[in-house]
Amino acid sequence: MKLVMAVINSDDSHNLLDRLARRGYSATVTSSSGGFLRIGNTTVFVGVDDSKVEEVLSIVRESCPDRIQYVTPLPPVMEPGEVHIPTPIEKRMGGATIFVLNVEHFEKV
Repeated sequence: MKLVMAVINSDDSHNLLDRLARRGYSATVTSSSGGFLRIGNTTVFVGVDDSKVEEVLSIVRESCPDRIQYVTPLPPVMEPGEVHIPTPIEKRMGGATIFVLNVEHFEKV
């Protein structure tokens, strides 16, 4: 048995959970944050048999496309009187960071 743990953009969570449910997979979801912009993420946990890992990975890849967004980073710490004009930067968003872990014991109560 394996645990598929996918850290995804929160915007993609409803699509992913819907696709997983339609194919018979249950998932546990937690909110998370981090990365360069400290944006909100969702971490999805799916316990599956070894033979089903590739199918779950395929669903995650289909549901979580990457895309370009323009964001304004936080302003730097400045001295009084200094002026900072924020400039939006191009940032690749979305996609998924996926971990597949061995599960020693699984029990659904």
